[in-house]
Amino acid sequence: MECKDVLNLLAIIVIPIVAVLIGQWLQNRSEKRKDKMYIFKTLMTSRIYLWTEESIHALNLIDVIYSKDETVRSAWAKLLEAYSSAEQSDLIAKKRQDLMYKLLEKMAKTLGYKEQITWETIQNPYVPKALTDRWKAQEKYQGDYANLISNMNKFFPAKEQSEKQI
Repeated sequence: MECKDVLNLLAIIVIPIVAVLIGQWLQNRSEKRKDKMYIFKTLMTSRIYLWTEESIHALNLIDVIYSKDETVRSAWAKLLEAYSSAEQSDLIAKKRQDLMYKLLEKMAKTLGYKEQITWETIQNPYVPKALTDRWKAQEKYQGDYANLISNMNKFFPAKEQSEKQI
């Protein structure tokens, strides 16, 4: 067997294996980027609501999906620490919001959107007036409903309470 035949045989065997390995590596890389984009898009679209079920799921995936990105994980750790605080003040609410925006900024840079998505872009989500009006109305209705239930409880005590009085 000549050297040329050995090289041809090696090429026939090695090239398909290398092609499969490269293809798998590219597919894994693509999947990781899709996962990172899912988290980023979820948090960007839900930043006006503060909390949605989907945004909470996305936040809980950060340590897994961004496991090799220390800047994103560090920003998430700071935000998680702020969320874990029992303090409820306007100052802590602003701090939490700023930390969320910092997290989004770090994610944008990691995903290659350093120039396109800026701090100003992140801080200024589009919120139509009709939506904020609806939120305010819903909040008012919920408050009115809670007052109604509270007042009804004064007139109609719970069954156990009325039985204890007898």
